[in-house]
Amino acid sequence: MTSRAATIDLDDVEGLLAADREGLLRAAAMAGAQVRATAAAVDEGALDLLRSEIPPRTLIWIAEAGAARAAGAVLAAALGAASGVPIVVAPEVPPWTGALDVVVVAGADAGDPVLVTAAATGVRRGARVAVVAPHEGPLRDATAGRAAVLAPRLPVPDEFGLTRYLAAGVAVLSVVDDAARVDIGALADALDAEALRNSAARELFTNPAKTLAERLTGRDVVLAADSAAMLALAQHGAAVLLRVARQVVAAVGLADALAAVSPLNIAPVDYETALFHDEEFDGPLPSRVRTVVLTSDERRPAVVTRTEGFADLDVVSADDVPDAGTVIGGVRLEQQLATLAVRLEMTAVYLRLVRG
Repeated sequence: MTSRAATIDLDDVEGLLAADREGLLRAAAMAGAQVRATAAAVDEGALDLLRSEIPPRTLIWIAEAGAARAAGAVLAAALGAASGVPIVVAPEVPPWTGALDVVVVAGADAGDPVLVTAAATGVRRGARVAVVAPHEGPLRDATAGRAAVLAPRLPVPDEFGLTRYLAAGVAVLSVVDDAARVDIGALADALDAEALRNSAARELFTNPAKTLAERLTGRDVVLAADSAAMLALAQHGAAVLLRVARQVVAAVGLADALAAVSPLNIAPVDYETALFHDEEFDGPLPSRVRTVVLTSDERRPAVVTRTEGFADLDVVSADDVPDAGTVIGGVRLEQQLATLAVRLEMTAVYLRLVRG
């Protein structure tokens, strides 16, 4: 499905702010604040119940859908191979769960029967349990002081909650696995910087989210990914674009995208054709697909080489910033993924706002 035509210019700051009656820009820009609040909770001892001299057998991430599920998939794909603790993402507590495991229950609804049952089962079986959800109602009753709690401290719609869930997962992993030490404060600073780059006051040519929104406007879109971690992020991006921008987007692996991109764009539309085209006499212009390839900074050169020559294709990485003078190397993968998540979320907001 192609998005509706824009009615507000992306550089019309007053128009964008006036159209943002639901406060979506502010919500999308609060990723850093959400992560910083999580870091503060950890510093206050919120995860002390998870500490033990015995390393866990498995970290089990329980989430049924939404940003919580996406964050678990991103966490497992980005850190699973390097961590000494295997990460399992599941919709319910596996039958083999026991006292040697850590169970993380993540979601936005404290009354969700899936979350409540998972928390109660984890506690009953003697597992170390962490609740990354509102700690109230049935969920609070099910754990009754026997679980570590990282409840949200800032009111943000769940579609913008991936970075908070991801920060919580990284924090839990850092507590139970000495090999997985991550500076959550640095992650929050990076997300604040990304939100600032994408703010409404920044002009389009120096604003990665506005630039991406312009390229996606009026187009069929495919988000492609060159790794499991990026595919999990692409699926989250597709969900946010659907929920926020009301735009249907496919999320696929890079190989599938490249196999389809040439046939999809087989009928090029040159400038002269578009200029003199009259739909009443000539019929509609052929549909064009914009493919956005999500990749890491390290793999970007190889992906650019692999995709060279394909039409209507953009390669996007965390350090793909118009006003960056130098390439920043050595940034951890989970930080790159979180940064791209903020960019995609703010892109979805701009696509929503430009329609008025």
